[in-house]
Amino acid sequence: MKRTLLSLAVAVLPMLGAGFAAQAADLPDLGGREVVIASENTYPPLQFIDPQTSQPAGWEYEAIDEIAKRLNMKVTYENVSWDAMIPAISAGEYDVAMNGITIRGDRAEKVAFSDPYMRSEMYMLVRADEDRFTDPAGFAGNDDFLAGAQPGTTPFYVTVYEVLDGDENNQRIKLFETFGAAVQALKVGDVDLVLTDSTGGQGYVNANPDTFKLIGDPMGTEDFGFIFPKNTDLIEPFNAAIASMRADGTLDALNKKWFFDYKAGQ
Repeated sequence: MKRTLLSLAVAVLPMLGAGFAAQAADLPDLGGREVVIASENTYPPLQFIDPQTSQPAGWEYEAIDEIAKRLNMKVTYENVSWDAMIPAISAGEYDVAMNGITIRGDRAEKVAFSDPYMRSEMYMLVRADEDRFTDPAGFAGNDDFLAGAQPGTTPFYVTVYEVLDGDENNQRIKLFETFGAAVQALKVGDVDLVLTDSTGGQGYVNANPDTFKLIGDPMGTEDFGFIFPKNTDLIEPFNAAIASMRADGTLDALNKKWFFDYKAGQ
């Protein structure tokens, strides 16, 4: 089966190239414009530091690199913490940010969003040997269980309002500066649960199947988009490139590579 899948992927590449060639003429040409993109690098498989190369890697990096080729723009990347990312984009300090960012109305008051490039669902990420609870009610019913989350993120608010009692100051939620730090706390037993969209969660499970697992039913869906300053002229070109990548199968190829084929450290 693996050989068949690899052969299929190779066979598809020429067709993807032909589709791109046909659509490239219809895309905006940014004339080599320099675009600065912010990323936190803590959210595999979307963006993270590859353990083999110690370099940034992931779905979003490859997607942006492909967008850059199609739009004729030059990209540089800056590492920015999540809590500073939306304010920095809103202030125009960077041109674009990528971080598995959920498209939400409250955020759209501060920044502009691209069209969605991915849809995901929220799941419970736990240690692989977890057998004390299997759903939100089981977790909420034991006051000794702790959840880890980044403040201001979708997982934080879902933990507050759909898992616990609606109190944002609930002492059962331990706050961390990065998603990766929350997952590390889960790994070592400092917390018992981290909510994550299926995208990031499956990335951790695929890379560490003996350490983590996803449990329970999905708790709603969320769409991811790139974010921009409100006054940017980059949204229309980005949306055109995303549409072309969806149409010619490039987004599907990225999904296959990073969610099914990629194994960290191999």
